[in-house]
Amino acid sequence: MARSVCDPVHPLGSRAKVLLTSVFGPYAQDDPYGSRAINPMELYQNQVTRVQGPFSLRTFHRSWGIMLLQANVNAPCTVLDFPSQERFLEEITARQYDVIGITAIMTNLLKVRRMCKLIRKHQPHAAILIGGHLANMPDLRRWADADHVVLGEGVRWLRRYLGEDEAATLRHPVVRGNLGTRIMGVTLREHPGDVCATLIPSVGCPMGCNFCSTSALFGGKGSFVEFYRTGDELFDLMCQLEQQLYTPSFFVMDENFLIDKPRALELLALMQKHHKPWSIYVFSSANVLRKYSVDQLVALGVSWVWLGLEGKRSSYVKLAGADTLELVRTLQSHGIRVLGSSIIGLEEHSPDNIDEAIDHAVAHATEFHQFMLYTPIPGTPLFAQMLAEGRVFSEAESSVPDIHGQYQFNFRHPHIPPGAETEFLLRAFRRDFEVNGPSVVRIVRTVLRGWRQYKNHPDPRIRARFAHEAANLPVRYAGVLWATHYYYRDNPRLSAMISQLLDELYAECGPRSRAAAPIAGRSLYRQLMREQERLAAGWTYEPPTYYEANEAAAADNPAATPITPATVAAVETTSAGGSPRRRAAFARVAAGAPATTATGG
Repeated sequence: MARSVCDPVHPLGSRAKVLLTSVFGPYAQDDPYGSRAINPMELYQNQVTRVQGPFSLRTFHRSWGIMLLQANVNAPCTVLDFPSQERFLEEITARQYDVIGITAIMTNLLKVRRMCKLIRKHQPHAAILIGGHLANMPDLRRWADADHVVLGEGVRWLRRYLGEDEAATLRHPVVRGNLGTRIMGVTLREHPGDVCATLIPSVGCPMGCNFCSTSALFGGKGSFVEFYRTGDELFDLMCQLEQQLYTPSFFVMDENFLIDKPRALELLALMQKHHKPWSIYVFSSANVLRKYSVDQLVALGVSWVWLGLEGKRSSYVKLAGADTLELVRTLQSHGIRVLGSSIIGLEEHSPDNIDEAIDHAVAHATEFHQFMLYTPIPGTPLFAQMLAEGRVFSEAESSVPDIHGQYQFNFRHPHIPPGAETEFLLRAFRRDFEVNGPSVVRIVRTVLRGWRQYKNHPDPRIRARFAHEAANLPVRYAGVLWATHYYYRDNPRLSAMISQLLDELYAECGPRSRAAAPIAGRSLYRQLMREQERLAAGWTYEPPTYYEANEAAAADNPAATPITPATVAAVETTSAGGSPRRRAAFARVAAGAPATTATGG
């Protein structure tokens, strides 16, 4: 299993037929291959809104890594994303491949092992590649029969392996940020903020937190791979994605996008020059955010921030000296929504102080809050440290499929007895939900704040962005608040909180909103209750299977969706709701005019 940078070139070079696949599903169930009902293929339901029931945000994200690889090789390449085991087996028995690559995270080890066995049985001459976070597992060779493990950034590796120019210009895939988004029992379409493009400027994170598997995978502290080094390069790419997906919004898949301030400010200058009212959703650390003024963040279009809060007494450099409570309040007052991320089970946590730690996290009142167990993942500095200290559990003491940060520790904690961490984690989720209410209500509150703050801003570009984000306030968001208020009618505290917010919305949006709220609200309430009944009956959510061929593979693979520059936009906008209404709204925003007015007339 080669691990060096001198991996051989495949004998067929660029003529090799390549299949890139994610691990097989279904995912949201307990099975012998490592799937777990509490660890579905849904980021938010899995780690953020898991106790919010029918209010939980349900959405899927494509396997962007293999899509990026497919877009950057000339060899015939097919992507199979979210297959069932039966669909994967059908593919490798019906069609011959020379190279089969699997992407996975650590918890899917048993699925990868199963897929390798099936490949060896049905395609013994195919070279097997394993990539993704699973590649960071030191003893992976003992578990999975693969020919090559692709550590770190894979585009150059795969190009080199196929005898292609590894330094060729990077081609960015055209892909939506979210798929099949549901909330309150409603599948969202034509919804500002739901339809967004995925933008991948770099991989890795130079902050190098000791627990971070992403940082470890791409070189560790001080290292990351920057695909687009200038604001000019990013601007050109974003213009292309804007036109192909009919959206002014971008989910930036970059661990700390704003850390390159010169690049960000160069992008801002181009947005201003060309009057782009774009919205961007970013990951950031507190001390990086503090290097920007609020005016700069607003002008840059920062609408969402995924912010590492970690813990009240955490010693991470990215938080040194930062008052995160004040920072979050400031961002929200300017319409910037925050997804806070906190760790349960830091070294200093104990049964005596865990409630204090949880209360500190909950006090931020972020729109979403991710809680994760402190987990030493193989390949990280934290894992190496705990392994040296003899604190990592043996295989007999823990199960790889259960070490996903939402169930149990894989190490001996100095203060928390085994098994207690599961309850502490759920306590954090429940307290945040009980104190701050459903995330959807928090979102409406911050969107309303942003609209009131910037609806009369002197820059028409900024006015247009906030009008686009506030387009749902008069009717849809009013209905959300009405339905949620009715749902919590027997909870005096939350009922009063939502009622006050609804009155603020009425005052801002006028009679139309007051008239529409109960009409839209009653319909939403019925759907909310149906969703609650489905969940109580055991309903689970699974992503659809995607089967796509690049231009070189399309001729030999008529069953797959062809992914070419001419067709990719049509493929994505069909699922995104690329209807005349969506395109008309996009055209208005792209021209600097609001998609609609928040007051609604």
